[in-house]
Amino acid sequence: MIITIIGGGSTFTPGIVKSIALRKEELGVDEIRLFDLDKERQDKVAVVVKWILDEELKSGIKLTVTYDVEEAYTDADFIFAQMRVGKYALREQDEKIPLKHGCVGQETCGCGGLAYGLRTIFPMMEVIDYAEKYAKSSHWILNYSNPASIVSEACRVLRPKARIINICDMPIAIIDVVAAALEIKDKENIVYDYYGLNHFGWFTSIEYKGEDMMPKLRDYIMEHEILLPAAYLKDKAALAGKKTNRHTKGSWYYVWKGVYEIMANFPDTLPNTYLNYYLQQKEFVEHSDPTHTRANEVMESREKNLFDGIDEYLKTGEVKETVFYAGSHGDWIADLAIALKNDTKARFLVITENKGCIPNLPYDAMVEVPAYIGKNGPEVLTQDPVPLFQQGLIMQQLNSEKLIVQAAIEGSYQKALEAFTLSKTVPSMNVAKAVLDDMIEANKGYWPELK
Repeated sequence: MIITIIGGGSTFTPGIVKSIALRKEELGVDEIRLFDLDKERQDKVAVVVKWILDEELKSGIKLTVTYDVEEAYTDADFIFAQMRVGKYALREQDEKIPLKHGCVGQETCGCGGLAYGLRTIFPMMEVIDYAEKYAKSSHWILNYSNPASIVSEACRVLRPKARIINICDMPIAIIDVVAAALEIKDKENIVYDYYGLNHFGWFTSIEYKGEDMMPKLRDYIMEHEILLPAAYLKDKAALAGKKTNRHTKGSWYYVWKGVYEIMANFPDTLPNTYLNYYLQQKEFVEHSDPTHTRANEVMESREKNLFDGIDEYLKTGEVKETVFYAGSHGDWIADLAIALKNDTKARFLVITENKGCIPNLPYDAMVEVPAYIGKNGPEVLTQDPVPLFQQGLIMQQLNSEKLIVQAAIEGSYQKALEAFTLSKTVPSMNVAKAVLDDMIEANKGYWPELK
């Protein structure tokens, strides 16, 4: 049983590998393969991966580090995809170019997300085609590559028969924070309902052992004026990024504060934190530093910590687990693989074609909703019609994402401009054009040619 990780040089790879190795028996995994176009980066990450498999866990799992497409994919049962096309150099431009024009600067939302999407669509099609050519016929591609909603729409249009499930760990990170805030230790007993698009959705219910937790959660958020555990709020080191998980560091403080601000106006549901960028565009531009964005924060923390830690290991032979991120991100994708392999019908949040699941959204919309996962893929739970306010927001975002996919396929500048103009993070068509033109220059060699 073989699991191939595409983007083997990612800082998330060690955590994902650890999650796989801890589930060795359930997965029946014999071999993990790492594949990346950046040899230097992957070779370094492979050092700590090998330590996890051989030294820390003594897993007996074979590790293959490869730069050959055929070797990476041949006979693979699962392909875990986590590409970052253009790496952090272009993520930085995704965030800083929009801010220069007074728009939200964020890697998956607004103009930054559209730019990232144009870079990722065709590389993801290559992953699907290689898997189809070399992997087992029963393979599954589990995709973390962002922006997941644009990638999933492109998969629907260009590779409708692909054995791919697009997922995101942000809702799980939100549930982790909710559990900590409400002092719930066994978060696996939390069951929630959720609807929307990726990075654009709402929790409608959160239950713990059958008890509705939304009233308690709402009271907690209103009292503390933020969705962060009380222990974090008392610990300045935590908020400065020295402790806690990766989704509570640096500029993330404003994101969790924004949950309170949204719920103060719209209290019936718990918003995905990314809705801040669409509902509080002006405020998030105002408290952003256009010269130092989240890309810089990540490079100075998670990136630096991992590669400094690898260098230290090579010198001393000692590895500190704190240098790499392990947790829900890796657990979520590994548990999804278990559900597919063992036909467990476990409940997950996935991105899938609507097909009437949400009755007042388009049939072909790629929505993020709960589903039971078995050997044949997702069995989606049907939803009630969404309220008009949420429906209006979703349709604007959905059509922007559909337009950027059409722009990529057709090589259409006009469609790209329409996508940028339609984004709720952009104040006017003239601003949209200015951002798009700057993005074209920054993404030369990565975007399809737009005419």
